[in-house]
Amino acid sequence: MKQMECDVVVIAAGPAGLAAAVSAAERDAQVIILEKANTTGGASNMGMGPLGVETRIQRESLIGLTREEAFQKFMDYTHWRVDARLVREYLYKSADTIEWLEEMGVEFFGAYRYFPESEATWHIVKPESGEMGPRAASSMMRILTERAQELGAEVLLETPAKKIIKEDGRITGVVATDKSGEEIHISCNAVVVATGGFGDNPEMIKQFTPYEYGKSMFNFRIPGVVGDGMKMAWEVGAARTECNMEVAYGCPVGDAYPTVKGVHQQPNLMVNLDGERFVNEEVMSNTTYFSNALFTQKKSVGFSIFDDSILNYYAKNGVDKYNLVFHITSLDSYKSEMEQAVQTDPGFFFMADSIEELAEKMGVNKEGLVATVAEYNEACKSRDVLFNKDARYLKPLKGPRFYAIAFYPGAYGSLGGIKINYKTEVLDEEWNKIPGLYAAGTDANTIFGDSYVFILPGNTMGFALNSGRMAGENAVEYLIDLYSQDEE
Repeated sequence: MKQMECDVVVIAAGPAGLAAAVSAAERDAQVIILEKANTTGGASNMGMGPLGVETRIQRESLIGLTREEAFQKFMDYTHWRVDARLVREYLYKSADTIEWLEEMGVEFFGAYRYFPESEATWHIVKPESGEMGPRAASSMMRILTERAQELGAEVLLETPAKKIIKEDGRITGVVATDKSGEEIHISCNAVVVATGGFGDNPEMIKQFTPYEYGKSMFNFRIPGVVGDGMKMAWEVGAARTECNMEVAYGCPVGDAYPTVKGVHQQPNLMVNLDGERFVNEEVMSNTTYFSNALFTQKKSVGFSIFDDSILNYYAKNGVDKYNLVFHITSLDSYKSEMEQAVQTDPGFFFMADSIEELAEKMGVNKEGLVATVAEYNEACKSRDVLFNKDARYLKPLKGPRFYAIAFYPGAYGSLGGIKINYKTEVLDEEWNKIPGLYAAGTDANTIFGDSYVFILPGNTMGFALNSGRMAGENAVEYLIDLYSQDEE
């Protein structure tokens, strides 16, 4: 068995783990980072950027949202069923974290909304390519990794942690395995768990959330994100929190057919398997709200329907609602994409020359859909008395061809699992601190309650970075106290 020694072990090198490592190393702690993959960055390599409130970037863009306003919006959204102190610590630290990243060399395009009704809190990273879009934040992960190494942190890739060691009531080490299979025993006095949750573990999704992967949930599955950090923390006495999923509706076919999916995320007619409307389609832009609505339906599925007349309207006038991820500027590829999608993924994409034929292909109640379309077309002449949908988005279905795609609840990953306080210290079932144990990021993210706070975009990456910084800082404060006691 190989023996190593340090002050702080950080388990996993995603945004929370890297932020924790840099923060601890900035305070002269000796840090070892254990990462099971062959690269750092975790799920954030796919992301675009973190939340910030009252940043320089926002001030320069005349964005006036204050920390107090953001906190109130956050707490109202969650109905105060979350740790208000933890929410406050995170939000009030977020501007300093953006500045901290900029000082390392991270650049941002600016601060943005995700959808019109959200706030401009999303600080999108400017990658080396200079192009805005998914995976932009990978450059930030590289810069954080390089900064950790500059400060002396040792990054051990393909070296998964296997066990956290607790002796005499406090944390004393970690057992890991390197890529050759050799066991490593690392003596330390503080551990930060930041393994990213359990989004790649269907069994845990079924056990700990209301969803079932492949049936009522089609989330991103980042390889290796299987809940191992949570299990290690539970084994040494960490309390288990309620878990949920960071819901965001989607058609479960990956990144394919971007124009088709973008157009169908407009406030078009939406029906369930009975052929009936179940939501004001305006809320589709808030993917959390819409996923919640989908989950309440039979088989957790809904169908977005439109036709050639609406397609022609969008082609001429532009789509009704824009967001930064599915930013549709041209519909030229819609029909070719849809034809390919129908052939490749016939369970999710549908085309027909009549509403009756469309219902049969979708497996939707034919009589129900015919009646709903008739009622909806009448509503388009005056007003929507069912859900009070804004008249700007009421467009009758006339044909000659009709199109539909199926939507299910999706998610970026899991949320929660390890109970922490507002200092990111891990607590046991009696709410006592486990000395030397900290958790950050998705493993400990219970601040959203049952619904991701999508009105403040950048929240998940923002919480990961800020809670990681808090964990690194507080771990060093704990070590200072511990070492001073040892000297006495």
